[in-house]
This record gives sequence, structure tokens and C-alpha cells, in this order.
Amino acid sequence: MVEYQFMRIDQSNQMEHVIGIGGIFIRARDPKKLAEYRANLGIESEDGHADFSWQPKDWSKQIERTVWSIFEAGTDYFGETKPAFMVNYVVRNLDGMLEQARKNGVKVEKIEDYDYDRFAWITDLEGNRIELCEPLSQG
Repeated sequence: MVEYQFMRIDQSNQMEHVIGIGGIFIRARDPKKLAEYRANLGIESEDGHADFSWQPKDWSKQIERTVWSIFEAGTDYFGETKPAFMVNYVVRNLDGMLEQARKNGVKVEKIEDYDYDRFAWITDLEGNRIELCEPLSQG
């Protein structure tokens, strides 16, 4: 039997943290071949894109979504290192998260504000691009 120990989060610590997964983006040489995700995993996608709805536990009126999407192999969207995938993390306070990341030596590539959400792209210390998203309507 496997036993797990769970770490208690110190609520007095004001560290910013991820509250959900906003997207999973996959790079593919031939996106049409990845119909296997539908056949094997039941992911119903349209043009290589699917949405999964979820609700943050303390945002009673907010429905969020996790985007699952396939990109052409040559896309620059994943950053200069060209990894096979990129994850979008949902955060409550994008500015606070970016300040925290900068203090820890993480490169902030760019920030974009839209009428629906705010986004930022950072590069971790191994060169992987990460997308961060702050929903504009929270709860």
C-alpha cells in the first residue's frame, strides 16, 4: 500500500501560486495524424482544438476552461528552444507572479492584455516556455 504525505500550505505566506491548468499545447509534424487522441483517449477536437470546462473551488460564479490544442511543428509560439509541448497555468495575480519569478532569475518574455484575460510568457531555468494566464473575471 502506498502512503502519501500532503504538505500543508501556509496561508499566511503570500507567495503567488498556480490555481489551475489553462492549456496544454502540443507540437506536431502532422497534426492530422494526431486523430489518435480521439480514437484512444476520447478527446473530441475540432481543427486540433478542444475545451475542458472546470470551476475553481472558491469562485462560485466563474467557469474556467482548459484548452487542449495541436500546433504545427514550425510554430514559434512555444519559444526559441522548440519544446514538444507548452503548458498554460492559471494564476490569480499575474503581476505578483511575474515579480516573484523575476526575483528568482526567471526571464519574462512578454506580457499581453486582452479584454478577456491577461497573459505572460516566461522561460524557466531549463529554457522551457511557460504561458501564464490571469482571468479578468474572478468569481
